[in-house]
Amino acid sequence: MPPPSRPLGPDSLLRRYAADVRSLLPGAAAGLLQLMHPAIGAGVGEHSAFFDAPFDRIHRSVPQIWATILAPDGADRARAVRDLHRSIGGADELGRRYHALTPETFWWAHATFTWEIFKAAELFHPATLRAEELEALYAETVTWYSRYGVSMRPVPPDYAAFQSKFWHVCAEELELTPAAARALDIARHGSDTLTLLPVGGPRADRAGRLVAERPLRLVTFGCLPPIVRLRFAIPWGPLDETAFRALALANRQGYRMVPSGLNRWALQRMLRYIGAHTREGRYRPAA
Repeated sequence: MPPPSRPLGPDSLLRRYAADVRSLLPGAAAGLLQLMHPAIGAGVGEHSAFFDAPFDRIHRSVPQIWATILAPDGADRARAVRDLHRSIGGADELGRRYHALTPETFWWAHATFTWEIFKAAELFHPATLRAEELEALYAETVTWYSRYGVSMRPVPPDYAAFQSKFWHVCAEELELTPAAARALDIARHGSDTLTLLPVGGPRADRAGRLVAERPLRLVTFGCLPPIVRLRFAIPWGPLDETAFRALALANRQGYRMVPSGLNRWALQRMLRYIGAHTREGRYRPAA
């Protein structure tokens, strides 16, 4: 049976959550989950300047992926994203062949973004999604995936099946690839390759880093599935869990006072700022 799908109209759940700046909060964790996939980690290491500029891939991909949901020409943009991956293939450090458009590999990259939307809704939004809303949102992510024009064979038929398959990949298939090891090292110890503040110069950025690094680390590791933290010995204890839950609660409560227009403006500014650091000609804003 093919998985169900739902239209991505202006009132769809997926568009509502994707247009909220909180949808980006689990993004670093989603990026780690991608890099831990053997094929994706190998492709990133071989076909990008990841080890020289670890955040360049995020700069390139996040605005483009979100535009496949939010832009009026989202379906066209999705096919353009697919076509960028046609030449990405080779062999990893163990000699295993890979290609970015292998159905299970391409699905996993998208699955981490689907997971990111659900994780943001679970942790950072005050309202809990009902069972029928979970299924509706999942069906909309299926429509989102269909925009790429690739095989739908790996797509689970419902949200419960998606959760089961996602957990299986995390528990059995992910590896500490060289790219993932580098990203984890940056998450643990920080890096000078990421500019946190778009204005103010190096001093302001260093000050912002001192303030933001611990919360960013908490959000990155706290959003990761527990099985991933356990498998790869990512430091996480009761104090970390307590601090992360307090941070998520403060976020949920604080956003009650943020006007929706300001929220959407913040998302657009964030995507434009990230997109301004991408390769020339690769980014066009959604609005």
